[in-house]
Amino acid sequence: MKKNEIYRAAVSGFTSEGLGVCRVDGCAVFVPNAVPGEVYDLRITHVGKTAAHGKIETIIQRSPHRVNRRCPYAKQCGGCEFWHMDYETECAIKRQRVLDALNRLGGQNIENLTLTGAPSCEDYRNKAQFPVAPAKSGIEAGFFKKGTHELIPIDRCLIQPECADLAKQTVLQWARMYRVSAYDEESGRGLLRHIFVRHAAATGEILVCLVVNGEKLPHEKELIDLLCERIEGLRSVALNVNTRRGNAVLSEETRILWGADAIGDILCGLHFRISPRSFYQVNRTQAEVLYGKAIAAADLHGTETVLDLYCGTGTITLCLAGKAKNVIGVEVVDAAIEDAKRNAARNGIENARFFCADAGEAAQQLCDEGIRPDVIVVDPPRKGLSADVIDAIEKMSPDRVVYVSCDPATLARDVKLLCTKNYRLIHAEAVDLFPRCAHVETVVLLSQQRPNDKIRVELDLTEFDITAAEKEATYQEIKDYIFEKHGVKVSSLYIAQVKEKLGIKERENYNLPKNADSKQTQCPKEKEEMIVGALKHFKMI
Repeated sequence: MKKNEIYRAAVSGFTSEGLGVCRVDGCAVFVPNAVPGEVYDLRITHVGKTAAHGKIETIIQRSPHRVNRRCPYAKQCGGCEFWHMDYETECAIKRQRVLDALNRLGGQNIENLTLTGAPSCEDYRNKAQFPVAPAKSGIEAGFFKKGTHELIPIDRCLIQPECADLAKQTVLQWARMYRVSAYDEESGRGLLRHIFVRHAAATGEILVCLVVNGEKLPHEKELIDLLCERIEGLRSVALNVNTRRGNAVLSEETRILWGADAIGDILCGLHFRISPRSFYQVNRTQAEVLYGKAIAAADLHGTETVLDLYCGTGTITLCLAGKAKNVIGVEVVDAAIEDAKRNAARNGIENARFFCADAGEAAQQLCDEGIRPDVIVVDPPRKGLSADVIDAIEKMSPDRVVYVSCDPATLARDVKLLCTKNYRLIHAEAVDLFPRCAHVETVVLLSQQRPNDKIRVELDLTEFDITAAEKEATYQEIKDYIFEKHGVKVSSLYIAQVKEKLGIKERENYNLPKNADSKQTQCPKEKEEMIVGALKHFKMI
């Protein structure tokens, strides 16, 4: 395969980033803007050691599920991957991604999996982060082009509410009016780095936060007056001081320029306080669906102690509190724990305890205190559970583990690990919180398999021909025996040939050639002797 050459290939799957996977002479080629069932002439743009990247030159076979993009920035902006297909097809891709991860990486055998799609693909994000960069106009804001830090100016982002774009345009108007400089990543100079907007869907309250490379803003009053004039529902204007190089949007230092220090939203019937650095699911409507499924999986009856690791501002913890005896929330971000405590007080919840610690350390501390939760809920970041969290779960030995995940691959890895700790996957389903984007959320329930879960069965062995059972060994058992004894691998074909030679009857057509003229490699003499020895060991001859 060579760069810039054209090859014809069909779409065979999708990556976790939403790229189509086509295969050319057995090599995977990753292609943006692909749709299942399509065939392309691809131009190769990059050739790596194990895979290549390409772009669609011509659509040879077009899918009826391909649609015209409603977003004019979709091909350049790095935010959304699926505007070019209908939503039903997008959901099918996400459902298959979760299913494949749990089966192939997680060692499960799930035949089908439910995905709950979103009621709307637009205006659902309650958090917007617009990077700012120098431009011909002096300053511009938008999103980075996929895989780069090249800014694409955006007038209207369809997955965010209009108030977020209006806040961005208002800040830019103020910045141009008073010649406020944009931050330049290469030189580290310039003042305004990001425009950060949070919107509470249930209450309509809005928080605007400016992230700056400095300690203060020029003409703060003029900015506040302009925002108050144009942004209906504005409740807070904040300044976040971030003078460090790097990709982190917010630093720990935030001060309020005007209004409240947080906004409020309602989720699952509870009131929550949201500050600039609070973790809060970006799609409130689908978050209620997700949390509802997590609570149902926990199967609480009012007598349980529940531990919620990675609790954020306590959203899941407090939703669980109404159905459990006690709930404990753990989060590594101190500001989030303060929000969680305030949220508990705001909702009059007294059976919730929160403390700030790393999830693994907290789990070990609770374990050392002798606290044994009946249910552990985990909603980790994309990297999944750390080894110490897995060990602590095993040590605390809860009856059930409810795992909420934003990454199917790390979820599958952790499910496989938990299944080695005497847990079994009981249920899994997905919820789409990110329409038009490649991400997908999953809820799984794992249940501990205790000794009394086993069923005692008594058999009268006189009814069975034990000698017949002794005379059978699987192909894998034969291979494992030979490898352990001789350090040599043998194929199923060679075993079948030796068994046939010795008159041991096989299933009809097992490992036989498709026609009489077909030629098969014959088992070498030295491997035949090893196979005969294995057959004798298993008393098959």
